[in-house]
Amino acid sequence: MQRVTSSTVADLFDVAGTRMLEQAAAATLPPHTLMQRAGLAVARLAMAWAPHARAVWIACGPGNNGGDGLEAAAQLQQRGFAPVVTWLGDADRTPPDARASLERARAAGVAFAESPPATWDLAIDALLGIGASRAPDGAMARWLASMHAGAAPVLSVDVPSGLDADTGRLTADPMPPRAHATARICLSLLTLKPGLFTAQGRDAAGEVWLDDLGCDASGAKPAARLAGAPPLHARLHSSHKGSYGDVAIIGGAPGMAGAALLAASAALHAGAGRVFAGLLDGRAALDASQPELMLRDPASLDLSQMTAVVGCGGGAAICALLPRVLSTARHAVIDADALNAIAQDAALKLLLEARGRRAQPTVLTPHPLEAARLLDTDTAEVQADRPHAAQRLADRFGSTVVLKGSGTVIAAPGERPSINLSGNARLASAGTGDALAGMVGAAMASGLPAPAAAREAVWHHGHLADQWPADLPLTASALARGGAR
Repeated sequence: MQRVTSSTVADLFDVAGTRMLEQAAAATLPPHTLMQRAGLAVARLAMAWAPHARAVWIACGPGNNGGDGLEAAAQLQQRGFAPVVTWLGDADRTPPDARASLERARAAGVAFAESPPATWDLAIDALLGIGASRAPDGAMARWLASMHAGAAPVLSVDVPSGLDADTGRLTADPMPPRAHATARICLSLLTLKPGLFTAQGRDAAGEVWLDDLGCDASGAKPAARLAGAPPLHARLHSSHKGSYGDVAIIGGAPGMAGAALLAASAALHAGAGRVFAGLLDGRAALDASQPELMLRDPASLDLSQMTAVVGCGGGAAICALLPRVLSTARHAVIDADALNAIAQDAALKLLLEARGRRAQPTVLTPHPLEAARLLDTDTAEVQADRPHAAQRLADRFGSTVVLKGSGTVIAAPGERPSINLSGNARLASAGTGDALAGMVGAAMASGLPAPAAAREAVWHHGHLADQWPADLPLTASALARGGAR
């Protein structure tokens, strides 16, 4: 059994791939073996996570996810716990493995009830698994609401009920605000699923563990991956500022110079050799505390040897500069207002597509609304399947795409999407995206390929937030200045 952290490197399998692995494993094992292993794994994690729990409520659905819960109940009962099971199944219609676990639970003396206990110290959600195609309703929905409104921790079996295992879309009713104070843990069985780590999946699942049930997944095709912590890059003693490249930040229209300066500061502190701030607001002055930043007229910059980070606070004025950036920049990071400008201008879209065909390294860093504009759709569709949306953008524009949000997705043409697990809600404030753009630019300028630069910068950006002292505010300027590594 393995705990998943922001440093974990692992393959992610969609429902179809998981089903294939499950069928292949079951064909080589005696009947009921996988469910017995799953129930034992759930029981072990429950005992480790809540060793002093006196009342354990296990809510079981009618299918094999419920069978895993029934098996866990039998295992807990045999180990001195007193689980109470609420079950929505029908013995005559229950799948064979789940029926065997039902009989084992009854034989072990597990208590069954029509409704949840008055109080519980641990709730186990074994209602719906990866095969569910409908939202929880009736008693199932009421039980889930009770679990998530309570103060006791919740352990989900395989996936939280109502969560789409492929996309992270939650089909159940939105969790109430109270739910966010409830400790959550999810034991993913056999494989890790993409939906646990992006969109609404991270809030629904909480801390994720994996038990592969003793099965080998090496022959299966993953749908995505967790890239984990990037490798450390040691700087050679004989290197110089030219070894780490020039970054040109182009943006900062009147009234928005701060966004460009945040990106410039982040690029500087992330290790770029030189950083040029090409501010569109010619009246803006650089911060005297950062004299390393060099103020330039954007038109004077020779982008052919630079990594251009364009769009941070660019406003409408950025449109006039984008044709030159897209045509001549050695590397490009396209963010914020530059993305919106491209979305609204067919000629700029053609230039970006042509840049992709020339294989000029490019990273797009949209949030969901910007991604929706580029794809001529809406935010709901993007968020309904974030890995797919990111891959569509990457394939269309021949670029690496960083789709920001909970479980940021990094996609590139010809590669499986990656989901990043570092970061937290403290990054949900103005300017943190500008800092990320600068960090991506610094990584590209140092010579990393665009996909690797994006993965590295996104992970470090989130890791800074994860490591930030709880008693100190995390502002974008503080984040930008903390980007050195």
